[in-house]
Amino acid sequence: MAIARVQVEETSNPGTTRFLRDLKACGFTGDIDASHATRTVLATDNSIYRRYPAAVVFPRDAEDVMRIAKLLSDERFHGVAVAPRGGGTGTNGQSLTEGIVVDMSKHMNRVISIDPEARTARVQAGVVKDQLNRELERHGLFFAPELSTSNRATIGGMINTDASGQGSCTYGKTRDHVLELDTVLLGGERLTSVPVDDETLDALCARNDAVGRVYRTARGIHDREAGRIARHFPKLNRCLTGYDLAHLRTDQGAFDLNSLLCGSEGTLGFVVEATLNVLPIPKHACLVNVRYISFMDALRDARALMTHEPLSIETVDSTVLRLAREDIVWRSVEAFFPDDVDVEGGAQGINLIEFSGDDDATLRARVAAFIDHLAADTSVRRLGYTVAEGKQDIHRVYAMRKRAVGLLGNVQGESRPQPFVEDTAVPPEHLADYIAEFRALLDGFGLRYGMFGHVDAGVLHVRPALDMRDPKQAALIRPISDGVTALTIKYGGLLWGEHGKGIRSEYVPEYFGPLYPALQQIKAAFDPHNQMNPGKIATPANTAATLLKIDRTPLRGEVDRRIDERVWQANADAVHCNGNGACYNFDPDDAMCPSWKATRQRVHSPKGRASLMREWLRLQGDANVDLGAAATNAALPVRLVNTLQKRRGDDDFSHQVYEAMAGCLSCKSCTGQCPVKVSVPEFRSRFLAMYHTRYLRPLRDHLIGSLEFTVPGLVAVPGARRAYNWILNTRPVRAMLEDKIGLVDCPRLSLASWKQAVRRAGAEEATPERIAALTQAERDNSVIVVQDAFTRYFETPVAAAFLELAARLGYRVLIAPYSPNGKPLHVQGFLAAFGRAARRNAERLCALAATGIPLVGIDPAMTLVYRQEYRKVDGLKSMPEVLLPQEWLRDAMSRRASSGHAVHAFRLLPHCTERTNAPKATASWTEVFEAAGAILTMPASGCCGMSGTYGHEARNREMSAAIFHQSWSRHVSGAPAPLVTEAELLATGYSCRCQVKRLAGRQLRHPVQALLDIVR
Repeated sequence: MAIARVQVEETSNPGTTRFLRDLKACGFTGDIDASHATRTVLATDNSIYRRYPAAVVFPRDAEDVMRIAKLLSDERFHGVAVAPRGGGTGTNGQSLTEGIVVDMSKHMNRVISIDPEARTARVQAGVVKDQLNRELERHGLFFAPELSTSNRATIGGMINTDASGQGSCTYGKTRDHVLELDTVLLGGERLTSVPVDDETLDALCARNDAVGRVYRTARGIHDREAGRIARHFPKLNRCLTGYDLAHLRTDQGAFDLNSLLCGSEGTLGFVVEATLNVLPIPKHACLVNVRYISFMDALRDARALMTHEPLSIETVDSTVLRLAREDIVWRSVEAFFPDDVDVEGGAQGINLIEFSGDDDATLRARVAAFIDHLAADTSVRRLGYTVAEGKQDIHRVYAMRKRAVGLLGNVQGESRPQPFVEDTAVPPEHLADYIAEFRALLDGFGLRYGMFGHVDAGVLHVRPALDMRDPKQAALIRPISDGVTALTIKYGGLLWGEHGKGIRSEYVPEYFGPLYPALQQIKAAFDPHNQMNPGKIATPANTAATLLKIDRTPLRGEVDRRIDERVWQANADAVHCNGNGACYNFDPDDAMCPSWKATRQRVHSPKGRASLMREWLRLQGDANVDLGAAATNAALPVRLVNTLQKRRGDDDFSHQVYEAMAGCLSCKSCTGQCPVKVSVPEFRSRFLAMYHTRYLRPLRDHLIGSLEFTVPGLVAVPGARRAYNWILNTRPVRAMLEDKIGLVDCPRLSLASWKQAVRRAGAEEATPERIAALTQAERDNSVIVVQDAFTRYFETPVAAAFLELAARLGYRVLIAPYSPNGKPLHVQGFLAAFGRAARRNAERLCALAATGIPLVGIDPAMTLVYRQEYRKVDGLKSMPEVLLPQEWLRDAMSRRASSGHAVHAFRLLPHCTERTNAPKATASWTEVFEAAGAILTMPASGCCGMSGTYGHEARNREMSAAIFHQSWSRHVSGAPAPLVTEAELLATGYSCRCQVKRLAGRQLRHPVQALLDIVR
């Protein structure tokens, strides 16, 4: 059965259509996007809610924002609502709207200036926190509020939620570091807000404009309601209220309107720029990691630990610890959390206690006193502790803690921890008792949950596990929220201690009682027609507008219920995306996600593609297409064409999904790094297989998919290699390949002789007869090389180097008969053909593996297919174990005595698939080179932009080059490692070496080629 053509309306609201038309006409220079794809992606964040925006606009600068604000004040558009959006990682639907999303992150992301002397930084709203800190680090400074989402959270988003996290008891919250805000008000006026004295305040209040109106309103409320403000605003470190009337006056007596704007969630105006206070980075730090026999012990211990005045105390429960052990992050931190073998189940909770300071001796004395306390105090049951010293080790431990939000979304089963009561704050001295009642509340509903948080601030993140597709479980949102609200009020706390109110704003009147009308007056002064993120925090006074309700706002689960259960289960690697946004990582030297970094378009991120796949599956089901039978069968029917309908001019939503999938490099960084294990390459292949049951495949796909099958026959013809290369070098052929087929810079066949390489290594074909003739001792001293098409035919010297290196190490080298691996078929969505190739190849390799001789593949991307894609093929009963080169060399090199003195130095850029999907194996390269008497360093790097044949497709040429220049070009042309005078750059991936040669004109070597020069 072919997929259906599914149509969707792009912008159905006439008022929105007119607004967008007039916005463009008035000189708006940014992007306007009303496509269903973009709206689908921005309909969700990291919350349980789903609200389709009418459109999305991406202002290029503050002037564009002023154009938006001015047009909104036009009487014709008083019914148009907008919501500013930053990183889009909110857990409570703060930036979700059915109006127009104003995304500040795409273009307005520049660090404007840094003043090291004054210790200030001025930034645009879309700057990411880690991006800012990377630039500040050059000056020995940092922006203090620490977040688990710091690699994708924008400064504008932090300001709008008054964000805080680890270390808030020492450093405070975002508003404590805001010196000046530049906000665009409705009508287009710009408000520059700084603390002002009374004389200046008088002048501001006298102004006959929007600025004067908001100052007069705020001043009047402060003067009239001082008593109530003192009684109703909790005295908490995390007094995250929005419209913070309690801090309108600073300790020095100045009037500071920023206390209203920080935490206002985009309901008062558009924050476009900010001047921030930044701090010196402490010179020394130490992290004590304490393990407990129970999580409640960890909570109860916090109060005593706080008497030692640490920078912060973070806590993690057993659920998060268990998930971390199954994640890529654990390899880097396992030394700090040893298994407590004497205790069943091991540690059930941990506290991470950080100390910092500028004097090393003083810091060590404080830590020593703290450890003495741990030894002497018996009030709780501790299992032990470890100490992490130095920036690198501390960063590793906190990286594990930061992944907690995402990790909780990766529990097994359909009931998964959901964020809706997960950032409550109570006075720290009441935290243990409060959590005991909180747990009793959830236990009463029979729910599982995970916990982590900031015990020093009395904030704990609690996520009850619910299956939101089950209406009965979704209905628990209301009683649990009501119960937790009553509980936090009982203990003098807040429902929203860290992540803002968002759709939970319906509880604002209950918390603030007689002060709620004052909040309404603030809202009316800034936004009289309720256009700015309506339904959040407060409604304008004297209007019929109401706050959103947690059980009347559309939920993700309501839409998910419409997806057939078989389809849902078959697409778990897409549909379980919880929107945590780890894939929005700004860092160019992190592999995930290259296409997102290059385009800054959220449809080109794993979260975006997962959202589109989810929507597409729903629409196909609504169109009565039974994808269930196909979805449960890996061998999907793949026909060239089911209809002759042309794509040009066709408004099938499938094409929008196709464009997003086509932009994916299939580098599998998301597969390895996403805490929820979203795997775009997997569901991308399934989508392409289904898409092409309706729409014709381009010839390019067939050429790429058949590459492994056609090349062996080609090179078998005498003189064919040179003829092939000559033909590819001719201008007409290159033009034809690019214009007619869509391929550029096609790789040339290697002219090196494979037969000579085999002879030089004394290698033999791994036939059953040959292996049967070997003694057990000979088998123990043998290795079987699994060929791949790329190092065998396009880069023969690399394969030859491995053969010779293995022989030089004293091993008998056997070569498995060449058989197509199938990876190109999988990438292009030829799943039926891939399944056949995988079953055929696996049978042969498993027979060889049964001999006990290790199998080794050379190219990492091809070799890892045996561990990942093959395991998902129906009918494949057993999997071949094929090692990466370094995994085998680590043991093989251990036979050699090290020279003891490193005389060679190298830098290695691993293939991003290898780095993110086999991190432990990737790290083994260092051991291998050390055994060979060489220094090997692996600088952090992103994706090279080639990723198999992606960079060879003409449609991807610009994106491929952009990705290369984000990270790899700097490493290729950069200085050598600081420990050595010269360090040759190496690369493990065939595609990576092709990309460097193509874009930088350099030929990098594979690590085995470098080792061959060393090992004699």
